[in-house]
Amino acid sequence: MSLTFDPQWLSRYPAQDSVGDAVSSCVFCGIASGDVESHVIAETADTLCFLDHLPATYGHVLVVPKQHFQDLLDIPEEPFQHVMATAKQVANALRDSCGASGINLVHATGEAAHQTVFHFHVHVVPRYDGDSIVVFPRLADPAHKHEVAQRLRTALNAPQPSKTKAEGSQP
Repeated sequence: MSLTFDPQWLSRYPAQDSVGDAVSSCVFCGIASGDVESHVIAETADTLCFLDHLPATYGHVLVVPKQHFQDLLDIPEEPFQHVMATAKQVANALRDSCGASGINLVHATGEAAHQTVFHFHVHVVPRYDGDSIVVFPRLADPAHKHEVAQRLRTALNAPQPSKTKAEGSQP
């Protein structure tokens, strides 16, 4: 089997209109089923790891569940844990075999986050001294931290913490 990539491979997978369409037209489901060629590096009963076709750095790997889940909001806890455990193993392998001095785990949920393949996946991006990748090129307004913290505590049904130094109390 040839392990080459057609630069137009994603264009063969049109936008998805339904869950059934999503699975039948999903490039990652195609890779998992063996219908789409890829540089697969590892496989478990639940996950598949393959090289990114447009790598950010040397050794950039994608870890996907074999079962189709659209994104972080769709994937159940158990398959999510399998993906994350596999990503950790890949990170260790990248450090040991490729000399990565750091690792970024990257995930995008939704178009606004630049998700382009709507099958849950995690990018395991090895980092090397001087690679010049900027992960967070600009900062959000820090003046909103208190408001955001309150909204998230409410949404998570989390208890209100006692005042912390970061929220204005003295040590």
